[in-house]
Formats: sequence, structure tokens, C-alpha cells
Amino acid sequence: MKLFTDVSCEKLSTIAHADPVCVIGSCFADEMGARLSDAGFDVLRNPFGTLYNPASIAAAVERLDSGAPFSPDDCVEMGAGAGRVGSFSHHTSFSRPTAEEFLAHANARLTEDAARWRACTHVILTLGTARVWRALQRPGQPVVANCLKRPAQEFSHELLGAGACAALLRGIVDAHPDKHFLLTVSPIRHLGEGAHANTVSKATLHLAVQALLEEGRPRVAYFPAYEIVLDELRDYRFYAEDLVHPAPAAVRIVWERFLDACTDPADRPAILAAEKAARAARHRPLR
Repeated sequence: MKLFTDVSCEKLSTIAHADPVCVIGSCFADEMGARLSDAGFDVLRNPFGTLYNPASIAAAVERLDSGAPFSPDDCVEMGAGAGRVGSFSHHTSFSRPTAEEFLAHANARLTEDAARWRACTHVILTLGTARVWRALQRPGQPVVANCLKRPAQEFSHELLGAGACAALLRGIVDAHPDKHFLLTVSPIRHLGEGAHANTVSKATLHLAVQALLEEGRPRVAYFPAYEIVLDELRDYRFYAEDLVHPAPAAVRIVWERFLDACTDPADRPAILAAEKAARAARHRPLR
């Protein structure tokens, strides 16, 4: 008796163990980026922190390309009494107690990460949501990457269409003929607007990705992380206690499928050795 639906994943463009990789996108990108790092890959992981929508991802890539430094005009005080300063281009993890400290940190990271970005041969883009937020008090500001815990009434929000999402992704790909792109939709559920809105948002992202795939671009591929978790695993035991983020077991299964689809079997011994070393480095012996 068959108890689950297999999600097939064809062999994709090989990422060699020595290839520099950049991972940009949702929390799931952080998870996969951490796995790549533990496996000994040279990985640039979310250089602006976690990003959720295609517009913020495109803006991040544009900033990496230009290397334009952040200025005091970019600084925003976080809400909820956090007593920290960040920017609408970064995740809250970049925030610092003062604007001076934030700018020093953000620009130092930008200088370093822009150089690493230029060297990357493979880019993994993990799309979380098609819903975007804009700061009402900054009409010229592009879509915000994070609302920085500020009051909801300071923002407007909308759902980008599949065509708009596809255009953003297409722009990234076309601007970087030296890079291979692996697109994936995050299995993390965004339930702030309700379950139906999350389904519509994820469907929009899938349509955008499909539009690029149908163009027959040899440097663009899709990895079915979303389908593996939602269609093959299909069980809350594969989700964390918040019922939103995949549990470690689910991440591990997706990782193993990623290795099968995207890496060279000849590199597997080196990958396993690096993972073993990473586990040993984190181990704290009992005293």
C-alpha cells in the first residue's frame, strides 16, 4: 500500500563543491544556506538578512551590483520600544543601538559581500511571499524588506501579480549572464492575512517561476522544496511547534534531495566530511 506521494526531482545543473554560492530569500534560504556552509561550500548567505518577496530580493541584488553605501537617510528607528536602528533594506538582525553603529556594520558588510557576490557562480533564490509592504511616510521608498516592528498603520500592502514577480526575477537573471540560478518557493507558511491569502501568494510565486522556466533559459532551474514538504511529507510532524516553519527533519529531507539533484556524487565524501567536522565543532562535552 502506497502511503505518500513521491515528488520527483530531476538532475539539475551541478553545483561543484568548489563553486561559490549565494543564497538569498526567506527563512528557508537561511536554513539551506546554513546546511551549505556546514557542508563546506563557499556560501554567501542572505547578505541583507532574511528577505521574503521578489521585489526586496531584486533590490538587494541591485545594491550588491552597485555597491552604493547606505547613508543616514536610510536609517529607521525600530518600533515596539526596541531602542535600535535599522533600515527598510535589511532584516532586523542588522539593527544596532545607534545609527552610526548600524551604518558602520551595514556598509562594512556591503563592501565585503558585494565582492563575494561578484565571484558567485550559482545563486539560489528562495521566494517566500508575493505580498509587499510600502512605508507611507516614504513615498519614494521602494518596497520595504522588513517593517522593523513599526505600527501597521504606517504601511500599505498589496499582492504583486505573477507578471510583476516574473519581471523582477527575469531582471535579476538577465543582468547576470555569468551566474546560474536555482529558483525555489519556500514551504514556510505566511498566515498573517489568512490561509487563503497564503495560498494565493504561493500560487503567484509558482506562476512567476513557471513563466521563466517556459522561456527555456538554460541558466535557470527550479528545485521543488515546496512540493517536497507540502505534497510529499504532508504532515504536521514535519513542521515546528509554530506550525509554520518546517521542522529539522523536513529540512534534512529537503537537503538530502537537494544534494541528489544539484551536486556531483564525486563530491559527496568531501561534503560528508565537512558536515561531520561542523557537528564536532558545535559539540560541547558534558563536564
